Amino acid sequence: MSLSIIDAIRDPNLLGASFKDLSTWRAWLVVLRALFGLPMDDAADLELFTQCTGLTAPPAEGTREGVIVAGRRSGKSFISAVIAVYLACFRDWTPYLSPGERGMIFIIATDRLQAQIIKRYVSGIFSASPVLSRMIEKETQDEIHLRSRVTVAVKTCSFRTIRGYTVLCAILEETAFWRSEESANPDREVLQALRPALSTTGGYLILISTPYSRRGILWELHKKNYGQPGRTLVWQAPSVTMNPTLDLAVIEAALLDDPQAARSEWLAEWRSDIESYLGVEQIEPCVVPDRGDLPRIGGVEYSAFMDPSGGRRDSFTCAVCHVEKSGKVIVDVLRERRPPFKPSEVVAEFSTLLKSYGVTAATSDRYGGEWVTEAFRKHGITVEPSELSTSELYVELVPLILNGAVEFPDDKRFLAQLTSLERRPRSGGKDIVQHYPGSHDDLANAAAGACVTASRAAVDSGPIFVQTKRTVFRYGERYEDANTRPVGGGDFERGFREWQRTVKKI
Repeated sequence: MSLSIIDAIRDPNLLGASFKDLSTWRAWLVVLRALFGLPMDDAADLELFTQCTGLTAPPAEGTREGVIVAGRRSGKSFISAVIAVYLACFRDWTPYLSPGERGMIFIIATDRLQAQIIKRYVSGIFSASPVLSRMIEKETQDEIHLRSRVTVAVKTCSFRTIRGYTVLCAILEETAFWRSEESANPDREVLQALRPALSTTGGYLILISTPYSRRGILWELHKKNYGQPGRTLVWQAPSVTMNPTLDLAVIEAALLDDPQAARSEWLAEWRSDIESYLGVEQIEPCVVPDRGDLPRIGGVEYSAFMDPSGGRRDSFTCAVCHVEKSGKVIVDVLRERRPPFKPSEVVAEFSTLLKSYGVTAATSDRYGGEWVTEAFRKHGITVEPSELSTSELYVELVPLILNGAVEFPDDKRFLAQLTSLERRPRSGGKDIVQHYPGSHDDLANAAAGACVTASRAAVDSGPIFVQTKRTVFRYGERYEDANTRPVGGGDFERGFREWQRTVKKI
């Protein structure tokens, strides 16, 4: 019988060499007992288990799938490394490995910086124990290869980097915060790539994270399985429960400063003040598969919107669009120049692009002030800052998308940015829509600005409001018609007021 993870932690020559004061890790030991089907030490451990899982008894045989929701500074990354090293060193995986094959234990991090931190934890655990360090065959920047043909690898959240391996365990770190410039649903895609590989080895899947908004795979698993006996064990606990050495004064100050954020970060509660902007299923119908740039059409008037950048951190983006007679906005071109770049060169490039569509006057995000206007003026392009903020543009884009009154090119980065936007409801009904801190929305901003600006201009020039089936949208207002008769004709404002009398606002 293999050595249990609790015994390995208590042995100062093994995993115990990395623990300074084991008494402060009591809550984590209870988590590990539950995951690996080990008996609880006493009634206090069982009481803590019930408090954090909503279950009256731990799974007798342990579980192969666990979800751990805990606050900041609770020791999550270190425990991830401990679990990975234990499974790599103290489990015999040879029955699942063909000759010459290596089994992989993945720790998948949010980004490269977090991956480096976790990799240092893994390396530190091996180096702290002379017994474990002798098991290493080779170590690289993000992998440790053991003589037992098992590799511990720390990767960032990309489903492409984990396909094709024999996976023994996958630990998904800070899953609630996974974002990707190439994917709208990186957490779901990683899980879809992992589960088939784990099913052939009887491997472990562990998601461990501080909670955030009520969206994504972590929230779905928590909502479905918390307090429910079954194949997925869900543990939820505040930071101080998992790490009693934390300074309570720091947490109390954070609660006073920003209660919603602090309750999520320190008390491990899901945020109720952040909603998803729009789902993939709502946006994808507006995307034409495999469609790139559209050529210029004679006799059509085009407009453009840009999100400028100084070339260091953010991308410089541009969108060109036109409005069809039906009122549908078509995004013909969506361009991005990613940093680093010289702003003057991108200005010249985008000026040539705009002129090729007959555009000599464009709108831009409010970034940069006068230099943007002056830079484009030298190339014969007049640029005016948008009257609407980025958030207001996103809010006005919603009815266009839901009504199918917009068409986007098939750009994966754009779709990922748009679906990652967050909506924060505010009093008075004026929501704030913005990207997640540390992420980007340059393509989404350019496309939203182009669509909303063009749609507004088309309405002002005379076209009547758009109707699809039983729902009508105008300036963010939503109405339901009693029948499917066409809407239109006559003066816009007078016709709209007359039509309003026969419908109800929803």
